[in-house]
Amino acid sequence: MGGWTELVSRPCSLAIIERVRTSRRQFLGVAGLTGVSLALDRLLAAQPELLAAAGRLIKSMPLGRLDDRPKPPLNTLIGSGFDARQFADLSQLDANRPTMATNEFFIRTSASTALPSATDWRIELGGGGTDRPPLTLAALHGMARPMGTHLLECSGNNDPANFGLLSAAEWTGVPIASVLERLGPAAAANRVQIAGFDDERQATSTSVPGASWIFTADELEQMAAFLALDMNGAPLPLDHGAPVRLVVPGYYGCCCIKWVDRIEVVPSDAPTTTQMKEFAARTGQRGIPDLARDYEPPAIDLAAMPVRVEQWLLNELVTYRVVGIRWGGRARHVPLTIRFRYNEPYVPVDDCPDANSTTTWSVWSHTWRPTSPGRYQIVLGVQDRSLRTRRLNDYYYTREVDIDRV
Repeated sequence: MGGWTELVSRPCSLAIIERVRTSRRQFLGVAGLTGVSLALDRLLAAQPELLAAAGRLIKSMPLGRLDDRPKPPLNTLIGSGFDARQFADLSQLDANRPTMATNEFFIRTSASTALPSATDWRIELGGGGTDRPPLTLAALHGMARPMGTHLLECSGNNDPANFGLLSAAEWTGVPIASVLERLGPAAAANRVQIAGFDDERQATSTSVPGASWIFTADELEQMAAFLALDMNGAPLPLDHGAPVRLVVPGYYGCCCIKWVDRIEVVPSDAPTTTQMKEFAARTGQRGIPDLARDYEPPAIDLAAMPVRVEQWLLNELVTYRVVGIRWGGRARHVPLTIRFRYNEPYVPVDDCPDANSTTTWSVWSHTWRPTSPGRYQIVLGVQDRSLRTRRLNDYYYTREVDIDRV
């Protein structure tokens, strides 16, 4: 029982030490000679902090697509322009790291070499029969304020090797409502199209040129959309949309237009843009709507997945801790469930705190003792069936792990 004794000499809180002492008495009283594993499982599920306090981390297990297909590098830009991708490494996330460094944030389309200089950047304001004076960067910076922490997810985030087209950052910008005021009553009566610079001459095998999205004014205000100028306390980098990009918290990244250079009023029966058509299937549309008014909001449903599996040794018993993230949806209190093979039942996630915000991720964890070595598929679900979880329902974020010790 050396693991319990060793804990007392470690620098930790008196509250945790007392809980461990109490748990040790429970452990000795319940376990006997034949129930050690069951008793320990019960204690870990009830008090998951005991694992970190009294155990020893052996290693983190690889997660993802466990086959021979090549895996893209993480935190490394590959390709260029429309075909550029940078996959974020989510495996290091925990409750004490709510954002990612800007250079680790995912990229889905990098800046074109034809991008104009930011020195004279203007956002043209028009439509509704009247042109307005353009919006300058100086004017935007004069209205900017902290906008909080929000995540972006590419709607094409479908690589099971990492699902790394997902990141969170802290933003500074201008609420879109302040800009829509300059468009006058016409914006509220019709729709608003937000467009960004796009080099349509550039060859691409993965995208359709044309960067613009159509919203209602009410929709943009309800989602607290903003024009971002800074990211994690510094000016936006070019590949993240500098000098100004749209961020719509809770919506997929395909509508968060980079390099915004025009905002205009369009008729209520305006056709869908090429970008909206490209991402129709990925945002859950019914077919490809011809009119923007028939396009459902590209909202991120509630989702969850593991980001790492830790192997621990506690009192000579191997135990696993699954750490993951939950994001999307509009509910803060969402008890998650988890299973490890298709023929096993879902069980409640041990440690699933309420989210502080629904526009970024929260971290959960679950202690687990597999019955045998082998390959397991980790699938998340929710207890509340009234919540919209289309991707979870399709096992979209399933990840695999090979267990070598039990």
